[in-house]
Order: sequence, then structure tokens, then C-alpha cells
Amino acid sequence: MSLESVRVSPQWLALRESADAAARSSELVGQLPSLLPSRGGVVIHDLGCGTAGMARWLAPQLPGPQHWVLYDRDTELLAVAAASLPRVAADGTAVTGETRRHDVTRLGADELAGASLVTVSALLDMLTADEVDRLVTTCAGAGCPALITGSVIGRVELRPDDSLDNLVMDAFNDHQRRATGGPRLLGPDAVDAAVAAFTRLGSDVVVRPSPWRLGAADAALTAEWFTGWVTAAVEQRPELAGALAGYGQRRLADAAAGRLKVVVQHQDLLILPR
Repeated sequence: MSLESVRVSPQWLALRESADAAARSSELVGQLPSLLPSRGGVVIHDLGCGTAGMARWLAPQLPGPQHWVLYDRDTELLAVAAASLPRVAADGTAVTGETRRHDVTRLGADELAGASLVTVSALLDMLTADEVDRLVTTCAGAGCPALITGSVIGRVELRPDDSLDNLVMDAFNDHQRRATGGPRLLGPDAVDAAVAAFTRLGSDVVVRPSPWRLGAADAALTAEWFTGWVTAAVEQRPELAGALAGYGQRRLADAAAGRLKVVVQHQDLLILPR
């Protein structure tokens, strides 16, 4: 199991985009203008871009001309990204972009030459330890700030609570750390591994919480997330299937009625240039 075999759909990315945008740390984004060139525009390399949700969120918050270089292994996602890039920065100047099909855990340092900023979103927890190390080495070697957002850390809170919540959470976290024919994924341990790797390379890292907070207005996302959460838990521990059948029905009914509130903890990282 590796990044090569993990795929997300454009429909799922579209469903979660507003939750990702609301969750990302505004404090870390507020530090970016002072870290970026003040003249001549910036070049932003977005690793694992998906459908360009990061660019749609961040580009309108940054002043000055921007050129985005969008990387992903998935050609379908890259096509959506190319067609949906924002066109205007915070001060009305132009935003341009290009796409590159690539495994972002195998980028060479020369491929990020000239980058003003590297961004990554919702990716770390899908990587193995070796992949995280390679990604960190690439980001640190770029010699510019890096903003890494939306990494799950294994903590979920549901209200009203249920006696089975923690059982599902534990099984899901084990699924996130699974190994299928290859190295084990880091899952909720990925943030700590990335921070340690950046620190070993001499980079300073600022970590901030970025939780999804899902309520009545997010019923569709809550139901889709919850279904995936329980499905992964049962895949990891098939003996739970019987016990979780009624649990799933209750929770999905609560979500449809707007009664279920969910907090999915994530963390964002800002890596300061050395």
C-alpha cells in the first residue's frame, strides 16, 4: 500500500471543500505575506493538488501575481484542477497555473527550483513513513515556506455521543495505519512524523489545529464521511459488522435530521524557510 494505490474521487473532494476551507488555520495563512517575495509575483507548487481546492482557497487571500504549479498522479483530478483555477489574486492581479502529472513523493529538488511557497492538503495521513520522509526532504530542499494542511490526527468527537463511538474510532485509526502488500501507512501518526523529519533537517515548524466542525448545514458531508468511517472500521475488524449495523442506521438518521454534530480533528503545519 502506498500513495500509488490511494485514490480519491472528484465528487468527494467537492463535497469536503467547504469544510476544508473553513477548518484551515487563518493564523498560519496570515503569516504567509511576510514570508513571500514582495515584488515580482510568487510561484506556488501545490503537491497532491486534487481538483485545486487549495488554490481556490488560498490564491484570493494572497496579494500580487501568482503562478500555481499543480501536481497530482490522477489525470482526471488534474483536468478538473486546470479548468477551475481562480484567476484573480487578493489585489486583483492575475493568477495563472499549469498542471504536472507526478508522484509527489518522488519529486526531485530541481523540480521545485524557484518556488516561493509549497502547499500540501489532506495528504500526509495517506502516506507511508518513507513517503513522508521523501516529501519532507523535497519541501525542505525547496528553500521556501511550506503550508501543509488538513492532516487527520485520529481524534473524532460525535454529539450526542454513543457507547460505540470510541470502538469505531479505534478500528478506523488501525485501518489508517494498515499495511496491504507493502509498508504500513502512517495515518494519524503522519503529522508527528513530518514534524520530526522537518526538525531533523533544521526547519522550524508551527503546528495549529484545523478541525472540521460539522453540523446540520453539513448533513451530506457528515453522512458521506460517517459512512466511510464505519466502512473502514468494519473492513479492519469484520467482527464488528453486526454490532455496528444498528449504530450506523441511528447515526445516519441523526445526520439526515440535522441532529448529529461531528468534530474531526486535523492539524495544519507552516514550515518556515531555513
